[in-house]
Amino acid sequence: MDSFADHARAAAAEMRAVFPESPLLRNAHLSARFGADIWLKREDLSPVRSYKLRGAFNAMRKRPEADLFVCASAGNHAQGVAYMCRHFGKKGVIFMPVTTPQQKIDKTRIFGGDAVEIRMIGDYFDDCLAAAQSFCAERGGHFLSPFDDDDVIEGQATVGVEILEQLGRAPDHLVVPVGGGGLSAGLLSFFGADCQYTFVEPHGGACLRAALEAGKPVTLPRVDTFADGAAVARIGERTFDRLKGVGLASSLTINEDRLCTTILEMLNVEGIVLEPAGALSVDALKDLGMTIRGKTVVCITSGGNFDFERLPEVKERAQRYSGVKKYFILRLPQRPGALKDFLNFLGPEDDIARFEYLKKSARNFGSVLIGIETSEPGNFERLFGLLDDNGYTYRDITEDEVLAQFLI
Repeated sequence: MDSFADHARAAAAEMRAVFPESPLLRNAHLSARFGADIWLKREDLSPVRSYKLRGAFNAMRKRPEADLFVCASAGNHAQGVAYMCRHFGKKGVIFMPVTTPQQKIDKTRIFGGDAVEIRMIGDYFDDCLAAAQSFCAERGGHFLSPFDDDDVIEGQATVGVEILEQLGRAPDHLVVPVGGGGLSAGLLSFFGADCQYTFVEPHGGACLRAALEAGKPVTLPRVDTFADGAAVARIGERTFDRLKGVGLASSLTINEDRLCTTILEMLNVEGIVLEPAGALSVDALKDLGMTIRGKTVVCITSGGNFDFERLPEVKERAQRYSGVKKYFILRLPQRPGALKDFLNFLGPEDDIARFEYLKKSARNFGSVLIGIETSEPGNFERLFGLLDDNGYTYRDITEDEVLAQFLI
């Protein structure tokens, strides 16, 4: 009887007639920074800029009798299904959350053409998942899960087949982003005990970690959709069945603001465009530290479907995380020269990015919202020290989620 690895190799061989393998590239910048041999498996360079078309291809090739395929996706799985519907000459109905970035919606339409219909349903992935499954129950068609499907898991495992061929052996350490678990379950099933693993999730969508802690899949009460490619409220039953033994020590959660620093670094230093979920594995290297020193490490850069309209938000979050941008509310005296006095406190590397009177009246003081960008976090110690010494009243709201949401 053929093993899981045999099936994955067969799927990889079939794929070569449809799209080429994604490159495995050694990254000199990351290797030098972390003292390890760091390789990037560039799934962001696939025809749909993510690994998702692998699972879609494998599942659809195994069901030649099906005429209609239905899926729910935050974007990347949708593009993979659309691409394969067109390739196999099948009809597809794709349900997407209304919060899906426009870039992913447009690309899904381009890949699918007349073969697919897109329906925008719900604010979160799990909302459109329920709608897609309800549609299948009423209208028929094969529901193609983005992760909780044995054929999809097998298809995603072809990433491992290629790594083994390209590297010539299993890596010492494999760093894998996790959404619903299809990629991670496939790679774990393919490599087994041949390498160490780190499974990485965004802090606002850590469904694998929650399941490991509970011993079974659980539904997260709230999901942060910033890393939309990995923002899943509940890990799959089939995927968790393969992942349940990995242990919490192999699980990492990543702060979304810190993730933004890695997105910018990869763009500015390496010229690599990664979506938030696609940058998870690279960002995780910061936490692995000495544990990977001298080892051969493969990071799966799982997607590059990044809408550049989000770049200002990414920069903003990265600056705030790095401590070089702060927002505060200042009580400013209502007298001539008061603003000039404040400006004199600013150093040569401090720049005003926001200045807005929140309340100005004939009274003695007015409240001002001020945003300051600088080159080093320590510059704020100097600025706030001067404000304290001169009797100014102010409140730093940079980390105040509620106030920042309304004012910034």
